[in-house]
Amino acid sequence: MRWFVLAIWAIVLPVSAQDANEIIRRSVDRDAYNFERLKNYTFLERSEERRYDRDGKLKSTDVETEEILILVGRPYGRLIERDDKPLSEKEALKEQQKMDKELEKRRRESERDKADQDKDRAEQRRFLREVPEAFNLTLKGSEQLSGRAVWVIDAQPKPGYKPKAKRADLLTKIRGKIWVDQMDYQWVKAEVEIIDAISVGLGLLRIAPGGTVRFEQTRVNDEVWLPLRVNVAANARLAYLKKLRAELDITYRNYRKFQTDSRIVEVE
Repeated sequence: MRWFVLAIWAIVLPVSAQDANEIIRRSVDRDAYNFERLKNYTFLERSEERRYDRDGKLKSTDVETEEILILVGRPYGRLIERDDKPLSEKEALKEQQKMDKELEKRRRESERDKADQDKDRAEQRRFLREVPEAFNLTLKGSEQLSGRAVWVIDAQPKPGYKPKAKRADLLTKIRGKIWVDQMDYQWVKAEVEIIDAISVGLGLLRIAPGGTVRFEQTRVNDEVWLPLRVNVAANARLAYLKKLRAELDITYRNYRKFQTDSRIVEVE
């Protein structure tokens, strides 16, 4: 379910507060700005997955924390904690060896390989540019979030909309509400409800209608908006057989500006 996780949207001319479509269009235009600057930061990503039985009783919980590092210009997640406890020396060494292997692999990549990787990452987010076209957007008013004025915009899918970009068909299967910062035109928060079944991983995982996704961002170093929290709650069917009821909660913290002269210290 991590593919829900999206990292997002910087400053242009003011816009009429009455035009919800223009507000969303300008906020989506900032996607490239934030996406590029995310590569300048290292941070911690904590994922907690909770699974429930048919009666809604908690069956199991898995918690992992990764340190997101920059390897040859691209993010890499190194596992550092499990169930909020540091890895054993053996596990830590294994994770270091995995990272060293990936580092060498990336160093051997040609410029074309690197360009293709960047293109693929950008393609995964291109469907966001269809948001103003795919939804009927309505400005519901203004609120205060974390001391900042935001617009509240309702988003309902347009009947009969034909997606253009890869993965944009997702937009026809959700509805929600978006909170947009009035100064920076950034998505401060979004709440999404799944209204039609969504297939993931070649159709092996189907997420049923009624699932929800909640997303929050925060302003970092007074220059960029970066993810703060993502929550996904859904009923799903795995390989058309096993039914799953799960909730995924991902939190982000310790954003630090990446220094090009930093080096990775090997585990002894």
